[in-house]
Amino acid sequence: MKQKKQFVLRIDADKWAALEKWATDEFRSINGQIEWIIDKELKQAGRYKNQNPDGLETEKPA
Repeated sequence: MKQKKQFVLRIDADKWAALEKWATDEFRSINGQIEWIIDKELKQAGRYKNQNPDGLETEKPA
């Protein structure tokens, strides 16, 4: 299991409320939702290697 880093995130109340609703709609915690958004964007930008559910790296799709 990978160690997770902790940090403080300052976010305005309107964005927090939107994240909270989105997370609830997708049955995730707010933390889980933020991680999902970051992972998705990093992969889309080609800045993060694809991983399978076990956390093992897989080849980047063509």
